[in-house]
Amino acid sequence: MKLVNYHILSYLKNSITLVLLLFSLSILGQIDGRNISISKKRLNSYSDERKYLDEAYKLLGTEKEIDAYNTSHRLLKKTRHKKNKIYANIIIGIYHNDRNLADSALFYGKNIIKLLGKQKDSLSMLNLSSAYNIIANAYGDKSLLEESKKWQLKGIEIARKYNSKEIYYRKIHNLASIYIRLNNYDYAIELLESCLEFKKNEKFTFTVYISLATAYSYSNNYELALSYLKKTLEYFKNDNGSRNQVVILQNIGAQYHLLKNYKEALAYYNKALILGKKKKYHRPTLDAMNNIGLVFQDKGKYEEAKKAYQESLLFSEELGFLDKQITIYNHLEETSKAQENYKDAYLFYKKKNKIKDSVRELQKDSEVRELEVKFNTLQKEKEIKFLQVENTNRSLELANREEAIRNLKLEQEIEKKENEIVRKENENKLLSFQNETEKTLKDNIILKKNQELKDAQLKIQQDETAKQKVFKNIILYSFLILLVPVIGLLVTYYQKIRVQSELNQKQKEINETKISSLLKDQELKVIKASVEGQDKERKRIAQELHDSIGGNLAAIKLQLNNSDQKNQSTLKAVNTQIDDTYELVRDLSHNLIPKKFSKNNFSDVLEEYFSNIGGASNLKTGFSVYPRRRVDLLEETLQVESFKIIQELVTNSIKHAKASSISLQINLLDNELNILFEDDGVGFDVNKNTEGIGFRNIRSRLDEIDGTIDIDSRIKRGTIINIAITSLTTTTDEVQPNYS
Repeated sequence: MKLVNYHILSYLKNSITLVLLLFSLSILGQIDGRNISISKKRLNSYSDERKYLDEAYKLLGTEKEIDAYNTSHRLLKKTRHKKNKIYANIIIGIYHNDRNLADSALFYGKNIIKLLGKQKDSLSMLNLSSAYNIIANAYGDKSLLEESKKWQLKGIEIARKYNSKEIYYRKIHNLASIYIRLNNYDYAIELLESCLEFKKNEKFTFTVYISLATAYSYSNNYELALSYLKKTLEYFKNDNGSRNQVVILQNIGAQYHLLKNYKEALAYYNKALILGKKKKYHRPTLDAMNNIGLVFQDKGKYEEAKKAYQESLLFSEELGFLDKQITIYNHLEETSKAQENYKDAYLFYKKKNKIKDSVRELQKDSEVRELEVKFNTLQKEKEIKFLQVENTNRSLELANREEAIRNLKLEQEIEKKENEIVRKENENKLLSFQNETEKTLKDNIILKKNQELKDAQLKIQQDETAKQKVFKNIILYSFLILLVPVIGLLVTYYQKIRVQSELNQKQKEINETKISSLLKDQELKVIKASVEGQDKERKRIAQELHDSIGGNLAAIKLQLNNSDQKNQSTLKAVNTQIDDTYELVRDLSHNLIPKKFSKNNFSDVLEEYFSNIGGASNLKTGFSVYPRRRVDLLEETLQVESFKIIQELVTNSIKHAKASSISLQINLLDNELNILFEDDGVGFDVNKNTEGIGFRNIRSRLDEIDGTIDIDSRIKRGTIINIAITSLTTTTDEVQPNYS
């Protein structure tokens, strides 16, 4: 009889500690997912989806977690954004971990790895860590502990590489749980106690307490295990009947059971049973039923024990829990042996083995189905590759046709412009002939009237005096009108000269003080390059002012000084000269507009910009773009805005980040332009940092082109900025290389 009781107690101990371990893993699965940052931009389809996913993530581990599953599953089918697909897979994978649905969890965990592909930025690597956690927990549910340990160690390596303490300690906790199941309790306790050094997440701390309770219970230290469980129950008392409360209540009862305090054990088991039935947490409810039967069995009340086991058996058969049915038949077999009813004991033994055989058959069928799925998947992958090659050929053919159409259009435009030039030349010749004819006629009229004017010279002189006064006023007003834009240009030129003088003075001061800081050297080189460009532009503006506007003003002045006949023809000529001068001012203004993107490919401009920065300083630069040709065909306005945003990001890294390297990656996939900028500078706290003028300018530009920005930065870990632009338009006019 003592041997039977010892066997039952040992089986109870193993069952209770296994339940504790599974609960700690489920709690960890709930908190190991990462809450990805959201842009402060106005809501669009991307941010709306992310908002729903954030709300779904918060429901994991609560009584409304089925809503989290439904929301994530629905968004996974409709979203076009890869980041949201990854986030939804993480939530669904954690959901299946909580329910010990290993195969489903493995499917979603591997799907996350497939979606991430070969991306190596820090955001992608942390998402990969979440996938490893889901896969490791799934293998743990399948009792493949060495495989589970392998995936946990992969996650630990990522957390160590990216200096994420919270994720690192979570992975250490998971690894400790595996060592508990491998019966290495001392090393598991050592790992768990190291996890308590991380104090920034209170929920994680109490999850570690649950795992410590499991390890101490296996080590026969039931009192210490009980103290940890009671601390945890106090923490989760406001969860309003959550699964956490049910599991903790039933595990506290298990510790009292192992301590042979049957009264307290039954009290906690019954609390867990009532709450579990009410909230429909089936597996912890079954554990409570079985443990109540074990209490009656230990007290020698075999009939009451059988009654509890039979109720638990009906419940497990209704739910289809084959592993629980095996456990219950084993309890019934032991109870019948204790009553010396070997006939019933043999009957229960046969039923237990029958279920085990059916489980083995199901596992074989599952392996066959898995092989079939793998075969079908390989076949589909071959078909997809064939279709991809065919689509590539079609794309090349279409691109050649578009190139031919563009060349034809260019030829037509050139011919049209040549015809227009010839037409304007003919018009100018005709106007010149008409002007000469009119001038000859007017000269004849003047000669004819000179004789008549001699008779009324006094009157003419008086009229001339009045006309001169009016004419002088007209000249004065015309000169003032012309003087206004000239003064504006001179003021602009003076301001630019003053800026140049200030920059030269600043450079002189920096050289005198001999500052050796790399940051100041880089700033001086960038400023010097900007000043050289301004010098060339000022020289061109001065030449245009001297040759065009200055010449016209001299011609106007000459006509006014040499005009003997003050008549309407002279006024008309002056007016024509003023119009010409206005056109020259307008053309000069237009010529000042930058043409960098109209004469060069967008990717080439960016590559040259990063090359110049690296060549002019000790700053290491990296640049990549894919697909290059499609990016070059983006609308010029979008290219200009994107270039200014990238300049602002580079300027911020040089001025504030103290970085030794920067990199830029541009991808155009699924009609979404992603700009990923990364530096290895000092970083900053995103939640506490106040945005300066630079970031406000970036957000303002993104508002104009419907873009979003994600900022991931940690102190002493650098900064990663991910910009996504979905409202894209392209142009068919590809810029050709400039070989001049």
